[in-house]
Amino acid sequence: MIKMEEGGRSSTVREEKKKKVMVAIDESECSFYALEWVLNYLYNSLLNSEIVLFTGQPIADYSYIYASSFGVTSPELITSIQENQRKVTNALLKKAKDVCGQHGIVAETMTQVGDPRETICEAAEKLHLDLLVLGSHNKGAIQRAFLGSVSNYCVRNAKCPVLVVRKTP
Repeated sequence: MIKMEEGGRSSTVREEKKKKVMVAIDESECSFYALEWVLNYLYNSLLNSEIVLFTGQPIADYSYIYASSFGVTSPELITSIQENQRKVTNALLKKAKDVCGQHGIVAETMTQVGDPRETICEAAEKLHLDLLVLGSHNKGAIQRAFLGSVSNYCVRNAKCPVLVVRKTP
């Protein structure tokens, strides 16, 4: 709050804190649908918000390389694969940032290596988010039971409100 003096009177003006909104994206169509949905339907709210575009980089499994090379994997090959993964992630974030820019919204980007479910919730807590937005992959009950669902996990574990945007057929 700010106290202001006007002509001998003092008045208190509330300084509005910017809201923090994070949209978690991956390479799927549903995550970009969720981003577009938020930009279209929550546009006025986003104008006075900090927007973070987040993507989790899964931990790469190099066991197939190790097995296919009979246990002789060069460090250069591993470095090349990691660099390629960084390029893919950066391209994904740039695409999402460009979508925001087309709507006149300036967004920051963030990435973290690890299980996407956990990294999304960790980032949400670390950033003290006011809202986390996720797209739904529309998995059936059996797929969710065996594979798990990032959105279900985040709804149960994130320490902030979570909006799951589902694309209707």
